[in-house]
Amino acid sequence: MQVEFINPFISATLDVFATMLGCTLTRGPLSLKHEHTPMYEVSGLIGLSGKCRGMVVVSVSRHTALCAAEILLGSRPDEINRDVLDAIGELTNMVAGAAKTHLEEYRLTIGLPTVICGKGQAVAFPSQVSPIVIPFDSNIGEVCVQVGLVESATCDLKCTV
Repeated sequence: MQVEFINPFISATLDVFATMLGCTLTRGPLSLKHEHTPMYEVSGLIGLSGKCRGMVVVSVSRHTALCAAEILLGSRPDEINRDVLDAIGELTNMVAGAAKTHLEEYRLTIGLPTVICGKGQAVAFPSQVSPIVIPFDSNIGEVCVQVGLVESATCDLKCTV
């Protein structure tokens, strides 16, 4: 995976969490992920297509998900519920959308967010890429963004809208 794909997702994650949650993230060291499981219990996934295709996953712990939902909703949910999952889905959508603006040359289209909850869930990244893991820590808990993008074989095809 190309390094120029990563910085837009780092910037987008920092900006979205600062703007929407008033939360300062501290980035940890990047690594490759060889397993197909998200890092934490609650994960928002969005597929990307265009001149590149792949997936971005915003994965948070149960505690972080509840704290983020509390900030966005104004009251703390007692448990992981539809509101919490919607909050994580919306944060994932904002991260993907903000990163997309920095990757305009790839003419990316982002799909609708899907949120999965529970341990042992699997995520299907393109087979040609090992996703990059971007860990963050914050005052509301840990956040991990995984990005797996590969240039599409159909990059040279021209589409008309």
